[in-house]
Amino acid sequence: MIAVEDLIALVRNYNPKTNEDLIRAAYDFGRLMHEGQFRHSGEPYFTHPVAVAAILTEQRLDDATIITALLHDTIEDTKASYPELEKRFGKDVADLVDGVTKLTNLQLSSSETKQAENFRKLFMAMSKDLRVILVKLADRLHNMRTIKAMRPDKQIQKARETMEIFAPLAGRMGMQWMREELEDLSFKVLNPEGRASIMRRFVMLQKETGDVIHRITGDMRQELEEAGIEAQVFGRAKKPYSIWRKMEEKDMGFSRLSDIYGFRVITNSEIDCYRALGVIHQRWRAVPGRFKDYISQPKSNGYRSIHTTVSGRDGKRVEVQIRTRQMHDVAETGVAAHWSYRDGVRSKNPFAVDPAKWLTNLTEQMGGEEDHDAFMEAVKLEMYSDKVFCFTPKGEVVKLPKGATPIDFAYAIHTRIGNACVGAKVDGMRVPLWTRVKNGQSVEIITAEGQTPQATWLEIATTGKAKSAIRRALRAVDRERFIKLGRELARSAFEHVGKKATDKALDTAARHLRIDERDEVLARLGSAELTASEVIHAVYPELSSREGDEVEPHRAVVGLSPDQRFDLAKCCQPLPGERIVGITYRGKGVVVHAIDCEALAEYEDQPERWMDLHWHAGKHPAVHTATLDLTIGNDAGVLGRICTLIGEQKANISDLHFVDRKPDFYRLLVDIELRDAEHLHSLMSALEAESDVAAVQRHRDPSRSGMQAG
Repeated sequence: MIAVEDLIALVRNYNPKTNEDLIRAAYDFGRLMHEGQFRHSGEPYFTHPVAVAAILTEQRLDDATIITALLHDTIEDTKASYPELEKRFGKDVADLVDGVTKLTNLQLSSSETKQAENFRKLFMAMSKDLRVILVKLADRLHNMRTIKAMRPDKQIQKARETMEIFAPLAGRMGMQWMREELEDLSFKVLNPEGRASIMRRFVMLQKETGDVIHRITGDMRQELEEAGIEAQVFGRAKKPYSIWRKMEEKDMGFSRLSDIYGFRVITNSEIDCYRALGVIHQRWRAVPGRFKDYISQPKSNGYRSIHTTVSGRDGKRVEVQIRTRQMHDVAETGVAAHWSYRDGVRSKNPFAVDPAKWLTNLTEQMGGEEDHDAFMEAVKLEMYSDKVFCFTPKGEVVKLPKGATPIDFAYAIHTRIGNACVGAKVDGMRVPLWTRVKNGQSVEIITAEGQTPQATWLEIATTGKAKSAIRRALRAVDRERFIKLGRELARSAFEHVGKKATDKALDTAARHLRIDERDEVLARLGSAELTASEVIHAVYPELSSREGDEVEPHRAVVGLSPDQRFDLAKCCQPLPGERIVGITYRGKGVVVHAIDCEALAEYEDQPERWMDLHWHAGKHPAVHTATLDLTIGNDAGVLGRICTLIGEQKANISDLHFVDRKPDFYRLLVDIELRDAEHLHSLMSALEAESDVAAVQRHRDPSRSGMQAG
């Protein structure tokens, strides 16, 4: 355990004016309160708060935050109380400790509580004082560093929670180093074999290529010195989880993955950043499409840096980040840079973002949703998103998540612009509203009076803000009509189970469905956001029969005119739950494709044939075909067990074709009839867990551009 004088020395290094007596008093009080308590490892419990405080000194945080770290478990785990902390250490510290305690009590990954409600509480706690979440992140980091002392099931639960919530939150706050470490520590628990294989391949690579980092670092320093640029150069191998994620995203093996090394150039001025970029691009070949200038277009958390990827003569790619020392300080600590101290005074870093503005921006993007599931969707969209920067015709910058469309752009400017949108131009060219915008593009939104949002826009929009606004507008425009239709649907559904759709019954449904009022239940029922079976189930779970309320296959797709028939494309085999688009054929109706189908490329110059479609919101029968590419062991009974497993997942095999037979394995293509994309995911997860299955992936064949029955 770090001694109190050593901890004070760590604080004194960046804050010579620290209140040593108060830190010493907090240390002694925390140790006294936790006396007799032990961690799972057998160590005295107080070693944990001290380690958390030490982590926060690395971010050069103020005395109140360091003291909070020392005391953060006292209210929850000891006889200490809020009034006692306030009396001894002041209201600021007492409020922070109370905030951390409330965060600790939130079961963020619990299946027993509504995750969205707790996320709302998390953001409320953050909005009062962001230092609360800084202490909580440091607390989680130390717990993950020492997780091996916990039970295996607890390790998995904490690692999942860290991967899903705390690591993305650290990244969103600009603390990239913490995000990477949290992800890697979680990866070590959740997939130890995968991580070990990455580490083994690293060792082999180093034996084959030598010390690449030392060699490239030396070359960069030499080039910069010859150009008269004073700079520090650092190199490192990327974290195992970062490499694993790239392998998964790009669907390639380690040997084909190139940019597994990262280099950082830290200069004395912004001008030198651009000069250094020129030197590096002269010496090494720049990789097209891998350049980002976050100096001229900073991220919302204050992050500034130039990113480029270059390749040498051997074809190996390396990522290079170029920034000044002040930019580097913000890049290391993110939003926490606002509280950083240097030489006893609050650090005057011009790039540190104001936490209040950052939080306001974040909560505005997520705060428009009353519906818990929609709020959760908005949170995750914002937490995990990478940004692209687009321009209005006047040259103003609009930040959007990667994969955003002109619809998102319109709502980012103003809800009124989004609601009135009828089309868009990108770089002067008219484009469909589902087009993905890219960095640096100029987007012009075309509006018209009287236009209202379309239901299909929900499938096109990617930002939480746009989706929230579209839902609100759709409900407002058609609310009365939907309430009337919903009341008739409710009456019919309740009569079907021998009950009446009374106001009391509908109030009960609203309460169980976590909806504010019964009229809102009726409106959502009328707009197909809710099904009649869901309402019945909320009031009379013992009477509802969701199995019987399946969508008829010929009504599975919404957005067609009454006289249009449709077929599902064989090339991409779209499933309910996936984004879809229709291509019209004269005399043949409409062929429905998945939005990412490669075969759609041949229709890019025929926009008049494209139709915005979406799946019916109800439950679909298992009649939709998807093909799986399976590699299984060549042993007696294996194929039979796999077929049984598929049947146990309520899926039906409609065709089976052997692609390759070897002495030790079979590879086969299996056509399976499924309900929807979620059903496919569940089936593939079950197959991946089977020891006899070496590999499983979805198979799509762009050459099969014909149709299957719809």
